[in-house]
Amino acid sequence: MSDRHGGAVELVIPAQLEFLDLVDNVVEAVNELMQFDEDARTAVSISVVEAGTNAIQHGCRRNGSGRIHLRFEVGEEALTVVVHDPGAGFDLARVPDPTSPENLLRERGRGIFIMRQMMDEVDFSFDQGTTVRLVKRRR
Repeated sequence: MSDRHGGAVELVIPAQLEFLDLVDNVVEAVNELMQFDEDARTAVSISVVEAGTNAIQHGCRRNGSGRIHLRFEVGEEALTVVVHDPGAGFDLARVPDPTSPENLLRERGRGIFIMRQMMDEVDFSFDQGTTVRLVKRRR
């Protein structure tokens, strides 16, 4: 990508799970632009869809009337994906550890853990909604 200066793609979707297929298609195109290897492509895809799912289910309470904003920042050294929803947020310190014995068999509650394992950076902010920032560096 040395001849590219980067750019950004923005996407606004209704807070409906059916639109995550569209998000995944955009992720696939952005992964191609970044020339990521298969492992990085998988990590970005899973993490962005997980962040989108959380935004729809928790940030918009599955009501379908909210909007999820996604921004894909294609850079020379890294891809930054920002997912924003209008939700009030949550206390990161109170998110249960999915690796603790009492949580191992739970069906839910692994999304943040998965994102943190797959991406190089995962940051949350709770100013005028909930924003998660995901970064995947080129190797």
